[in-house]
Amino acid sequence: MADLSKYRNIGIFAHVDAGKTTTTERILKLTGKIHKTGEVHDGEATTDFMDQEQERGITIQSAATSCEWDGHRMNIIDTPGHVDFTVEVYRSLKVLDGGVGVFCGSGGVEPQSETNWRYANESKVARVIFVNKLDRMGADFYRVVGQIKDVLAARPLVMTLPIGTEDDFVGVVDLMTEKAYYWDDSGNPEAFEVKDVPADMVDDVAKWREEMVEMALEQDDDAMEKYFEGEMPDIDTLKAAIRKGTIALDFFPTFCGSAFKNKGVQNVLNGVVDYLPDPTEVPPLPEMDDEGEETGDFALVDVDYPFRALAFKIMDDRYGALTFIRIYSGKLSKGDSVVNTFTGKTERIGRLVEMHADSREELDSAQAGDIIAVVGMKNVQTGHTLADVKKPATLEPMVFPEPVISIAVAPKDKGGSEKMGVAIGKMIAEDPSFRVETDEESGETILMGMGELHLDIKIDILKRTHGVEVEVGKPQVAYRETITQPVEDTYTHKKQSGGSGQFGRIDYTITPGEPGTGFVFESKVTGGNVPREYWPAVEKGFRMSMDEGVLAGYPCLDFEVTLLDGAFHAVDSSAMAFEIASKAAYRQSIPKAGPQIIEPVMKVDVFTPDDHVGDVIGDLNRRRGMIKSQEAGPTGVRIKADVPLSEMFGYIGDLRTMTSGRGQFSMEFSHYLPCPKNVAEVVIKEAAERKAAKKA
Repeated sequence: MADLSKYRNIGIFAHVDAGKTTTTERILKLTGKIHKTGEVHDGEATTDFMDQEQERGITIQSAATSCEWDGHRMNIIDTPGHVDFTVEVYRSLKVLDGGVGVFCGSGGVEPQSETNWRYANESKVARVIFVNKLDRMGADFYRVVGQIKDVLAARPLVMTLPIGTEDDFVGVVDLMTEKAYYWDDSGNPEAFEVKDVPADMVDDVAKWREEMVEMALEQDDDAMEKYFEGEMPDIDTLKAAIRKGTIALDFFPTFCGSAFKNKGVQNVLNGVVDYLPDPTEVPPLPEMDDEGEETGDFALVDVDYPFRALAFKIMDDRYGALTFIRIYSGKLSKGDSVVNTFTGKTERIGRLVEMHADSREELDSAQAGDIIAVVGMKNVQTGHTLADVKKPATLEPMVFPEPVISIAVAPKDKGGSEKMGVAIGKMIAEDPSFRVETDEESGETILMGMGELHLDIKIDILKRTHGVEVEVGKPQVAYRETITQPVEDTYTHKKQSGGSGQFGRIDYTITPGEPGTGFVFESKVTGGNVPREYWPAVEKGFRMSMDEGVLAGYPCLDFEVTLLDGAFHAVDSSAMAFEIASKAAYRQSIPKAGPQIIEPVMKVDVFTPDDHVGDVIGDLNRRRGMIKSQEAGPTGVRIKADVPLSEMFGYIGDLRTMTSGRGQFSMEFSHYLPCPKNVAEVVIKEAAERKAAKKA
């Protein structure tokens, strides 16, 4: 069995364009996994193997690969940086033990880095930091370190200092050994010399090393005491203390360099080996029962424990469906049978493969700690647990965000609809944040996603990967409805037409809930006027009715129903009668409760050069945006604002025009807010027209 202490399961994540994929390429080159380095800007990066990734120069889906460094096996996942694909980052972080956060030396802590950092904090993933692109104009390592403290509220533990900046960046000083590493300009990562610290950096190195030692020794009281008595800790003691603090998330070892120029990447790899946890050093995942409650057992990282694995990604390629799994405990061999605890179905394992981006190597078996792919699984989806047939258990499932934007699509020719259905089925399996609905009245297929770019890429994949030509409608916003005032009401459902009748009376209140609380039901009936066995039927009736609001037919959110009293008939009452009563009660009472349309508001983060700040802010105000903050940086200004999604369509084109092509922005869903009256009137009118058109 493999030695788990030599395993590192890591992800590389950062803001779009900070250099994650380039860093991954350099790691693969250094570890001997590839011999020719592919460049993102040439569309030849190993882990960006989709056509859409190569053309746009961005990573869309996380890619898995593995390599060896210093006797350690690394399973690496290169994740996307673009905000529309954060679900890829989220689900990768769920199965990783450690991460490398890449920050751009000139851009610093950018919008998406904050989101990814937040996800990593929620998943309690230990990280090292790599401040990249120090050869770029405006790069400033010390400013980025400051931003990591201020913006991310994290404690960077500086491990290397840059020698020179921008065009003069030639190498790094390793604070642990107090040696300087100089790379030549050949681009060969192994062409470096180790020298003494440059004379003009001696004081800086002493100051930063002292800070590093003191922060590290917070983890080791004995060594700290000796240090204050004048005894300097040796390197092994320091490394052990840093490892302990990194795994506890007390601080984050921070390295610097330029991945593109092949400078400083070795130090990051050494940092991964020295400071990030192996699979046994991460708290084991709790096991759940069928109700989603913890059982008190854990999936221990041990080959002798019952098999437990989490499917975190589905990918469809020319060889069939690939299910990526992280094995938490036990072992898996070809021919084994496992149970999917979500569906209750048993699947036989055909082929196991180790992935290297889009090429693969066959395996006979895998064990706790491994990240591998299984070929040809049928009904497994992202977040499902695979377990030992004799001792099944479920691991914590993944929760995905709700889509906020939708478009209608239709195949251009009649024969395309079946092909489109198959293609969309595969795409849903691959991406849990992508949803599809069929409008029953019009027969239209509605695609729903996280943003314009997200849906744009999906249409592109439909056309090119699956060969389906489609006509695309204009984007629609996912409006919702809610209520603003409480209502107390009563409803009686009575039906008598020969034979046994139907009877159910309910007295209830409907009150507005706090934003984000969803639907809450409570019964305060005493004395048996509505028998307890009918309460779930009342709740079900209201819950089913929520999907259609009374103003424009959008789902109704955030209200509480309290059942106060009612009446039943010994013969004619049934669960069905009370369910029908509560559906009718919803239609009767919601119009009296001050219903209103609410719209999704996006957290927008815009970067603009100084000359165009006024134009950008004026434009955001015109889009009903609320400016939250402005931050001046060395190369421009970051503006944070909350803006309704309906006003943000086509924004990237307008921003580029305003800023002569130099502006950038990212946005993600923040919350729902009431629409202004004039906007709500338009939404209601459009909904009525759509309804009328469907009837016609």
